[in-house]
Amino acid sequence: MDSEQRRKRKQLQQTKRLLLPLRFLVLCCSCFISVLYVSSGRFSVTSSKLRPVLASSDVSLMLTASSVVSSAEDFGDKEFRMVRVKDRVLFPDHVLLFVPSTSQLVEEMECVYRTRQSQLMNSTGGRLVDGDSEVVTIPVVSTDEYDEFRSIVRCPLPRLNYSPEVGLRMKEMVMLEEGRGDDYNQSVHSWDMVAYEAVLDGETAVVFVKGLNLRVDRVSDPTHFSCHFGLGKLDRNETFVLSTKAISAAQEAVRCALPPSIRNNPDKAQCVRVAVGVDQIYHGRILNHTIIPSVAAISRAGEKKKQVRAKYEMCVCTMVWNQAFALREWVMYHSWLGVERWFIYDNNSDDEIKDVISELQENEYHVSRHTWPWIKTQEAGFSHCVIRAKDECNWVGFFDVDEFFYFPVQTRQGRGINELSVPRENSLRNLVANYSSSETVGELRTACHSFGPSGLHAPPQGVTTGYTCRLQSPERHKSIVRPDALHSSLLNIVHHFHLKERFRYKNVLQSTSLINHYKYQVWDVFKAKFYRRVATYVADWQENQNEGSKDRAPGLGTEAIEPPNWHLQFCEVWDTGLRDIVLANLGDSVTGKLPWERIQI
Repeated sequence: MDSEQRRKRKQLQQTKRLLLPLRFLVLCCSCFISVLYVSSGRFSVTSSKLRPVLASSDVSLMLTASSVVSSAEDFGDKEFRMVRVKDRVLFPDHVLLFVPSTSQLVEEMECVYRTRQSQLMNSTGGRLVDGDSEVVTIPVVSTDEYDEFRSIVRCPLPRLNYSPEVGLRMKEMVMLEEGRGDDYNQSVHSWDMVAYEAVLDGETAVVFVKGLNLRVDRVSDPTHFSCHFGLGKLDRNETFVLSTKAISAAQEAVRCALPPSIRNNPDKAQCVRVAVGVDQIYHGRILNHTIIPSVAAISRAGEKKKQVRAKYEMCVCTMVWNQAFALREWVMYHSWLGVERWFIYDNNSDDEIKDVISELQENEYHVSRHTWPWIKTQEAGFSHCVIRAKDECNWVGFFDVDEFFYFPVQTRQGRGINELSVPRENSLRNLVANYSSSETVGELRTACHSFGPSGLHAPPQGVTTGYTCRLQSPERHKSIVRPDALHSSLLNIVHHFHLKERFRYKNVLQSTSLINHYKYQVWDVFKAKFYRRVATYVADWQENQNEGSKDRAPGLGTEAIEPPNWHLQFCEVWDTGLRDIVLANLGDSVTGKLPWERIQI
């Protein structure tokens, strides 16, 4: 080793000693993980470019001092930054990577792929040892905040013969690793079998799991399931040391009691990984007990908020993919009807939804965005949302951004319009408030009318005023529920929940309230539906399944090819009722512009 290399190594050792106190800053706030992390004796060097939020047990979206050792002969005086990956989930069309939470998302990263697992640092000279291995890099698809201690990065699928153990590095930097010991997570979880989300709900934890294969729309026997709570670091192979039996199980949701140590100190539950165990039964005997792999770490679904005098009367939860163009009108119109709070679950959008939500927030609409990267899990997302909303809301509506509540104008025979029956501001909030004191009504169901392209070839500026022709008969319904009336399993399907035994649902009269569902819009908008459906148990448009279902456009097929005369289809009744109400009540008295047309962009 020459003198220059010895000098650099001596400088590195001095740097380690100086940075030792920083390890205490990266501990998770009083969580169980932090206890073991302190005992591990590791520390992290914070990259000034990434500025992590110091709320994680391992804020290693930065290099440890030992992993920046480089060969001056090969690389000069460059700094080398690698990104430690906590977990990976392999989806059909991308790889999802979890990294420690940062206050500045890492757009400067790129995905790293290897042909085999041999990209190591030589322990003596710092030389790269990769044998016949080949390394390629590809820009990340997207990055996003996920929860209070993790962010996510989406990478393209590996090429053929490349490992799914995708890594991350800063662009134009060489990534060198001292080794892959216990502190390096090489796991890749399949989306077909993984616990992906967990949330506190009182003295229980609700865990969402792929791969249980439980019956659709049925509560299952919970005695075959259990929850397992870990105390190790999230980027190590987990050891689950605490366990409890399941209280309920349905579809993808398993609810378990919290272990006493967590129940007595709920703040310490943050950062704790939780998995689900399944008993394999044969002729009434348990053959073995399998713990499903997990990337789920317990979080509080509710936001930290100031004390308020009372709950919101009316809230809305929805799941979206690339619906930024429709969000302004949907929020502003329903605000006029009395909706006070919106929970937007973003299912991998790559449009301007963040900007639109920020814009609405600046205009004093109480809208929040929740990152939900899990594909085809709408029912689980709704269950998660109702836990999140129950401390804030008396009623929560579950409907899509192309669905608009409509209160028809009522008339008296021979007497013209009844002034008292003309739709008014806060009509929706007043409707649900009428049932808030009921001891039996836990859900209100409203029928939907499906609208067609209404002769249009290009998208109108607003759907409520642009689409005015629909099918004659209503289809299905959408629901508004009381969170405290829901069954403990949180079982839901087609936008309605199962209720506790003493509660029932009520069908709202169509003469009182309807939903205009702008389902079949102009072709350029409608064809986006072919990409992917969000509902768990509804076939994607490209799949040759249930082609006669009402979830599909009749006669459309499985390809995004515009049918002849699309602009004239699904038109049986001209209905301008909602258009007239919107223009009369929300249009500017001078310009005639509607709120979503006037907002500053």
